[in-house]
Order: sequence, then structure tokens, then C-alpha cells
Amino acid sequence: MSINTRSLSAPQRQLLDMFTALQLPVLAAPMFLVSGPRLVAACCQAGIVGSFPAPNARTVEQLQEWLEQIVSEREAAGDRGEQWAPWMLNMIVHSTYDRFEAELELVRRYKPPIVSTALGSPARVLDAVHEYGGVVIADVVTPALARKAVAAGVDGLVLVCNGAGGHTGTNNPFAFAAEVREFWDGPLGLAGAISNGRDIHAAQVLGCDFALIGTRLVATAESLVEQAYRDMLVDCSLDDIAATKAVSGVLANWMKPSLARAGIDPNAESRAQIDFSGNIATANKAWKHVWSAGQGVGQIRRTSTVAELVDELHHSYRQSVARSV
Repeated sequence: MSINTRSLSAPQRQLLDMFTALQLPVLAAPMFLVSGPRLVAACCQAGIVGSFPAPNARTVEQLQEWLEQIVSEREAAGDRGEQWAPWMLNMIVHSTYDRFEAELELVRRYKPPIVSTALGSPARVLDAVHEYGGVVIADVVTPALARKAVAAGVDGLVLVCNGAGGHTGTNNPFAFAAEVREFWDGPLGLAGAISNGRDIHAAQVLGCDFALIGTRLVATAESLVEQAYRDMLVDCSLDDIAATKAVSGVLANWMKPSLARAGIDPNAESRAQIDFSGNIATANKAWKHVWSAGQGVGQIRRTSTVAELVDELHHSYRQSVARSV
């Protein structure tokens, strides 16, 4: 689909330019308890947009340290003449999340080029991010939420489709992308079981500008997870994934062996209440004891470094594009 860039705002064109400048139009999904500064740096160095969720830092002070580390490493890389992809910070904007204001102050200070929002309206961060020249994208799981984000003035959308790891959507990507493109010409990302270069190319064929990779990055050496998590990803397949609200009160995909180990029945009626108050990375929340994965988990056959994974993705992406010509 050809996008009329003349109708885009300056921040929307800026975001679109970020991804068209990359050889591989990929954003590393910001994964709770998985993504940290090391993973961000490895992704940016490999040529894809790196990201992490602010709550992964256990305290606001640690978040400041992580942001300082990312900015410093990027500056040092620039001094060495290295080209890194942009990076992104993901923020929870749900009303129960009580670190929001402190995190927004750090955003103003460290100026991530991209800020994404989840579990609420992007309107809460737009002015602060636009003030320093950054751009804002919003995760959405329905066309109705996409319309609300557009009305709020967001610069880009990520369609979270059926099969995404962690908090997931229920819509088919074909239908979802087509319907959103009827009212949105701006930058559009696709998330949900995207696991190889063919999937990235397919997202573009559907009219999206970039794709999100999540589950495959969990298995890399640079993620924050313990080795047993990586081993379970290698061992699991599509049949081992369960979508349930039983863990956090929000529909999410989890690996069945980890649910069984924690004594959670994915088919039971959910009694979990949506609550993002307190320090959610350290609090005794149910999600601390189970491991998420998307429906593309069957594509993980070994652990690797980020650089090795991106090389693999790039190779299969080029093959897919070449076959379509």
C-alpha cells in the first residue's frame, strides 16, 4: 500500500523516516522483565530499534541509571563512527501506575527518540515528548482503541494481534491492518508471532511500515531472563501456549509448563484484578512466577546472540523480498 506522506504531520514523517532508513524495518518489542540496557544496545548496534519498558528498572533511581547508560553508550558509539538504530522507551500510562510522573521527568531529561505507551491513552505523554522533538507510538488491540489514539494525536500505531507474547490481542492481522488503514495513513507497526524475515515482509505487504519482534529476542544471550526461561522457549511449540487473564487480569500468552509449575489453571475463571500500583518489577505479583511467549515460539530452535538473530532475520527477509519481485 502506498502511503500519502504529504498528509502526515512532521513527527509522523520523522517516525516513518526512522524505519525506512533501516535495512530491516524491525522494532524490538519492549518486554516486561526481559528487556534491559544490554538488550537495547545489542539491538541498536545490530540495526534494529531497541526498546525496554520503564517498569523493568526496579526503582526510579535504577531507571535513571539505565537511561544514562544507554545515552552514554550511544554517544561513545557515535564517537567511534558506529551507526546505531534509534531506541525507544515504553511507558505504562494506566491510572493505577504510580511511577508515571517520575518516569515522565526522566523522559524529559534523557529524550528517548521514541516513546511508546501501553494500557492507556498516549495523550499523557504527547506534549512532553513532542517538546524535545521525540515521537510517540501507542499499542492498540482493537480498531476502536486505534481511533482513540489517533484522536489523541499519536504519531504511530502498533497493532497488537492474536498470538503476541505477553499482553496480547485477539484480532487477525489481515482484518486489523486493513480496517485501520481505512482511517490511518501514518506509521503502522504489526505485532503478534512475527518470527522470521518472511513475517516481516508479510507485514509490509499488509500495509504496515515495521514489525515487532518479541519472543525470539527473549531467547538471546542479552535478555534479562534466566537460562531456564530460554531453555523452555526452545522446548515449547505453538501447542504449549495458553492465552489467559488468570495471571494479571489482562489477556496474555504464557507457556503452559510455567503456568503448571506456578499452579495456575489457564482455563479457570480469572480472579486477578488489573493493578499496576507499587513496584511491579519486584512486587509479589503473579506474573513474577510465570513466563510469557507468543505463538511464534516454535520458531526458536536454539539460543543465540542478538547479532546472530538479526543476521538470520535479515537473510530470510532479503530472500522473501527477492521471491516477490
